[in-house]
Amino acid sequence: MRLRSVITAVLGAAVLLAATPGSAAAATGQFRYSYETVEGYEASGFLNNPPSGRCINLHGVGQENPQPGHSPKNRTDAWATVYTGTDCRGDSFRLRPHTGGASERLKLRSVIFN
Repeated sequence: MRLRSVITAVLGAAVLLAATPGSAAAATGQFRYSYETVEGYEASGFLNNPPSGRCINLHGVGQENPQPGHSPKNRTDAWATVYTGTDCRGDSFRLRPHTGGASERLKLRSVIFN
């Protein structure tokens, strides 16, 4: 009888583990960029612990702003690929983890971490 209880408990635990969704992968750290607002002011944008494997359109430099972002700094623990267009389209450039950065000549509107 005890063996049946142990087997039932083990099977129950296995079912719970299988049903529990895994935590979403995320890059740890901060990604920063600069941009000019529609009103003409210089601003900074940042992403804290951004999700991995998902394209992120950057705030302030989307289709509503004719000026793209610039001067990205990748301070996360993952590679960041920045794109000149929204939805991770257009020309791209990869920034290494922790120390990756570029000058204001690199224009960007979206990023993906992997």
